[in-house]
Amino acid sequence: MNNVGRATMVLSAGLAFAVSTPAAAATQTATMGVSATVADNCSLTTTPVAFGSVDVTSGTAATAQGGITVKCTVGTSWSATASLGSNASGSTRRMAKTTDPTKLLTYELFRDSGLSNAWTNDSSGAVTGSGAGANDSITIYARVPTGQQTAALGAYADSVTVTVTY
Repeated sequence: MNNVGRATMVLSAGLAFAVSTPAAAATQTATMGVSATVADNCSLTTTPVAFGSVDVTSGTAATAQGGITVKCTVGTSWSATASLGSNASGSTRRMAKTTDPTKLLTYELFRDSGLSNAWTNDSSGAVTGSGAGANDSITIYARVPTGQQTAALGAYADSVTVTVTY
């Protein structure tokens, strides 16, 4: 092979290498911030109080339980109050007979099983807690007190509004 052929072969090989090798790419980097704010939030569900059959002539108070479930963001302080209901007179809760709302049956709601701490519509009688990110189930205790022997036969009901403040 002569020198011209050798030079052509070396030149061809060099061009093939140059064409098949990608050029080095330039890069830039930057940081991107990512943020979020976890807001305080609470949800509330209730379990009704159902006394069932009440014997107002027995001289014994009827008791029952219901409940609330509060779920709040971790660290969120909350308090739950209960309205006096749809049929209250002053601070006395009353259920109305479903077929004759002039007939009433008194009842009470409590925060403790000893029935000594009333659950009220103000901060002094509130149920309180602190959010843990999970359901916080609170039992509510109820009583139909004695002394209502003249209550008429039939079904009674009331509606209490529960409010969670956080």
